[in-house]
Amino acid sequence: MILIFFGPPGAGKGTQASLTSKSLNIPHLSTGDILRSKILDNDSLANKLKFIIDSGNLVSDDILNTIIADRLNSSDCKNGFVLDGYPRTIKQKDFLINFLKLHKLKISKIFEFKIDESNIIKRIKLRSNIENRQDDRDEVIKTRINKYLQKTKPLSDYFSLNYPLDYHVINGSQQIQKIQDDILKITKK
Repeated sequence: MILIFFGPPGAGKGTQASLTSKSLNIPHLSTGDILRSKILDNDSLANKLKFIIDSGNLVSDDILNTIIADRLNSSDCKNGFVLDGYPRTIKQKDFLINFLKLHKLKISKIFEFKIDESNIIKRIKLRSNIENRQDDRDEVIKTRINKYLQKTKPLSDYFSLNYPLDYHVINGSQQIQKIQDDILKITKK
């Protein structure tokens, strides 16, 4: 089973991806986790990645696609996976679709988490206080939301048009367990 989770920052997709992966016994592939793990490899790509991230730049689509392809080819992904935070750009979407076609794989379900901006801000601030993060100020949060709307939302629109039977909108404002129950019901259809 191959699942893709879309949604703005703070929508709960990481929490739900983690819960879903445990329930379905498939890996949760978060781009942040994958990149952090790759940096630990201590090879030339890891060093390049560390330099890019430490300098505050975004990892290019080409580098990220290579790392994702390596991860998707891992033996633990043979029965499926949950993608969280990927694809985020048109180039990543194109790469993923081509990768899946090449390996004769099919997207099972796509979930888009909808939540209003005021709830996003409240959630991220709460998470920031719990995790003691200083980078989640209102203007930073709004910038992240705007980047999502500009760069990633068009991808979820693409998937909703091209995979209408597999595309599901989830109310991200609900309780965590209610959302998880909804996701698991949909994956069993």
